[in-house]
Amino acid sequence: MIRQLVRSYVLLVAVAIALFTVPVAFTLTDQLRDDTRSAVTREADAMALLLGDGRAASCQALEEMARAYDDEIQVTRTANCPADLPRPTPDAALAKALKDGTPTTDWGSSFIWGPELVITVPARAAGTDRVVGAVRIVYSTGEMTSRLWQIWGFRAVLAVLVLGVAALLGVGVARRLTRPLRQLNDMASKFSDGDLTARSPVTGPPETQTLARTLNQGAERLDTLIAAQRIFVADASHQLRTPLTALRLSLDNIADGVDDEFVREDVEQATAEVVRMSRLVSGLLVLARAEARVTAAEPLPLLDIVRERLAVWRPAADERGVTIALRGSTDGRPSVLSSPGHLDQMLDNVLSNALEVSPDGGTITVRVEPRGEVVEVRVLDEGPGMSDAEKSRAFDRFWRGQGLTGKSGSGLGLAVVRQLVTDDGGTVALTDVPGGDGLCVTITLRASHRGG
Repeated sequence: MIRQLVRSYVLLVAVAIALFTVPVAFTLTDQLRDDTRSAVTREADAMALLLGDGRAASCQALEEMARAYDDEIQVTRTANCPADLPRPTPDAALAKALKDGTPTTDWGSSFIWGPELVITVPARAAGTDRVVGAVRIVYSTGEMTSRLWQIWGFRAVLAVLVLGVAALLGVGVARRLTRPLRQLNDMASKFSDGDLTARSPVTGPPETQTLARTLNQGAERLDTLIAAQRIFVADASHQLRTPLTALRLSLDNIADGVDDEFVREDVEQATAEVVRMSRLVSGLLVLARAEARVTAAEPLPLLDIVRERLAVWRPAADERGVTIALRGSTDGRPSVLSSPGHLDQMLDNVLSNALEVSPDGGTITVRVEPRGEVVEVRVLDEGPGMSDAEKSRAFDRFWRGQGLTGKSGSGLGLAVVRQLVTDDGGTVALTDVPGGDGLCVTITLRASHRGG
């Protein structure tokens, strides 16, 4: 839009320059022609009077005037004044002057003028109308051409300078006019990225001010509604945890006091459902807190947190004979930018999923690789992996894959991971394990150059 405004502004200035400058240049050119023709004609008339007078003093004065023109004066010889000057070439103009007594002007070209201006005037005897000769001045137009280039060149340079200034002014004016629109676009971009607190300044013409107010009001309303929804989800999840815990304890007590296998099986099934519901409620609570973005990212020691979470998960892995190994750059102390608690929750969810799908006796490999401005944490398992269709849905809320153990998750694990990683300015991706079966979860976080 800025380019279109600048082009329109420059075009308008160009039209104005053309309307005011070009006619002036043509007028000056015509004036130069007329002034030159008049001056040369006056000189030719004066010489014709001297030639027609015929006296010795007049002839001497004619020759002196002719010398001032550098042999550009041509006269016909007369009995009274045999001036020693070149004779004109017989042509139509000379014949017209001698026969009819009519002066002629020849510019040598139909376009502006040629290299020479030729003016031929008749010379009449003193006191009579009898034509006794003719005077011709061949005037070089080189000086006129130089003057013509000055007239048009000056205006062309002036026009270019004016257009350049107009373009600079046009850019400034266009940027000022479009600033409210750019501010609205920045707000829309932030809004699309999930920043519901983005607002646009109410500036510019009345139309953009009205649009900014409307968008700000809509954003405020939407932010309020989503905040209320998050609060409700968080409160509901928090309130549900206590009765679910109590219900699980009650089911455990019932199972301990029942001898009937069928009843015990039903109780265990109900307990499993309560456990799954508890995990679902916990996931919703974590997701609601993550979307609230109540904390800011700060430098955290990546390897310390990774080793801590692996130590927590190793007992569960040992029960099934699964090995959890840490590989990669384990000598340095890379730090990453992450909100407190986010990295722990990411690793817990990814390791939980990896352990869920790993076969007994398998290996879960965790690799830490600094890569310039980012640090990659990759978790590789030896499970069945995912198809491309499953990978495309894996980050959807409540989508659940089936692990080798036959248990199903809440469907919020990877959704929580993506939300937390995105809040910390990182990315998460799912790929196949190179050269084998299994899934590779790659978490990329911003590196911190401060010591962890």
